[in-house]
Order: sequence, then C-alpha cells, then structure tokens
Amino acid sequence: MEIFDKLTHAAKEFFIEPEGGAPAPTTPPTTQYGAAAPAPPVGNPAGAAAPFAAPAVTQPEQRHLDHIAGLLAGDGKDFGAYMKMVKSMAAAGMSGPLLYQTAFNAFSAVNGGTVPALLASASQFEQALSTDRDKVLARHREKMGEVTVPGATPGLVVQLTAQEKKLAADLADLTRQLQAKQQQLLQTQQQLAEERQKTQAALASYELANSAAMAELQAHHKAAEAFLNAAGTK
Repeated sequence: MEIFDKLTHAAKEFFIEPEGGAPAPTTPPTTQYGAAAPAPPVGNPAGAAAPFAAPAVTQPEQRHLDHIAGLLAGDGKDFGAYMKMVKSMAAAGMSGPLLYQTAFNAFSAVNGGTVPALLASASQFEQALSTDRDKVLARHREKMGEVTVPGATPGLVVQLTAQEKKLAADLADLTRQLQAKQQQLLQTQQQLAEERQKTQAALASYELANSAAMAELQAHHKAAEAFLNAAGTK
C-alpha cells in the first residue's frame, strides 16, 4: 500500500530506537473491537455447589459485540482511532515499535494528539469496559438469585428456581405418600393371603369332616337297610 510505505519512510526519519538494547515490547494481537477476551470466571459464592454446568461459549453474540463496540466508540481523536491505525498497518505487515511509532505519527499528524493524552484515552476506555463488566456481573448475580435486590421483581431464573423447589417438595411428599400406600398394600396383600389360606384350610377341614360323616352314615344306612329288611323287621 503506497500510503503505508510513505508513512513508514517518514517515520524512519525521526524514529528513535529503544535505549541500551532494552527488549522491545511485543505487538499484541490485533482483534476486532468487542471480540471475546479471556475473563475471570464468574463463580458461585464460596461453598455453594453449582447446580448445572455452564455452557461452553466459543463465540460472542452479535448483540454483545455491538454493545462493546458502543462502549469503545469515540470521537475519532482518541485511542480507539489510534488502534484502528495500528490494526490497519499491522495488516500491511508492520510490527513492533515501528508499527506503534508510525501509527502515532500518523495519528498525531491528523489529530494533533500527544502521547500522554493518547495513553489517558486508553485508560478511560479500559475503565469503561471494567465498569460495564461490573454492572453486567451484578445484574447476572441478581438474575441467578445469588443476590437479592429489595423491591426488585424476581427474574425468570429466580422464579423458575422457586417453582423447581416447590415441585421437588411436592414430588417428595407424593413419594412419601406413595411409599406409605405401598407399605399398606403389602400389609393388606399379606393379610389377604393369610385369610385366604385360613379360609381354604377351614373348608378343607370341613370337607374332611363332612366326607367322613357322610361315608359313615351311608355305610350304616346300607347295612341297616340290608339287615333289617332281610330279617323282616317292621
């Protein structure tokens, strides 16, 4: 790119190398405004067990990228504009101290900025991101029911958590009732089996007694009939 070549040649005329062979700072990766960056994990309060595993998110949602971009949107004369120059020049192949010095020269030529003002602008953006994250985390804890805000309407997660607890309690009560009914059923079935056995045994005993009496009666009946009729007894 011709413009970058010109900027590079112009920067070399007054670029100052680091003193005493001190190691030059490495060039950080140039990512898009609002791109996902490692953040400290948001854990549960000490001693609280996580009821679920957090989903693995590898790409930020567009609405979050837009929100972050809005926080970093400036007036074109701040560190955000400088970063755009750095990223453009890095894409053209520049790196290291030359990249940042050249970008600052171009930035200063257009906006008339100074190094202290530029770095202060960067600190302001960092503070804005930090403050916004604190607000989001506070709201997240409120949504998850980790903290309670007096007078605030409970969020959907809190409402569903309460409903879950109630349903779990109802289910536990029904389970206890079911176990009690199962115990009653087993006792009733056992008692029924015993009663059926006793009743069947009583019937069998009666049949034995009746059968024996009937056999004895019929035997004597036949004998008496035969002998008495034969003797001509009236």
